[in-house]
Amino acid sequence: MPSTSDRTPCRVFTAPPARRVSVDPQGPVLVEGPVEVVLDDGTVARSDRFMVAVCTCRRSRTYPWCDTSHRPRRRAASPPEDRNP
Repeated sequence: MPSTSDRTPCRVFTAPPARRVSVDPQGPVLVEGPVEVVLDDGTVARSDRFMVAVCTCRRSRTYPWCDTSHRPRRRAASPPEDRNP
């Protein structure tokens, strides 16, 4: 019977904690950070923030991060007319 001193230590692998992802059909995907996003060309964009908005519309100037470009643009209100003659 082998003694306990003859045993090699067992490695215990633990899975990284699951990331929570929130999907909004009208907006970005919100991911609990930190995150790394692998882009089409293989480059990696990294964010250490606690919550990251990942662009899904591809209109963002800061792609892959959302800059709210998905929101409809509203025209500035015209100045009120002067009703005094």
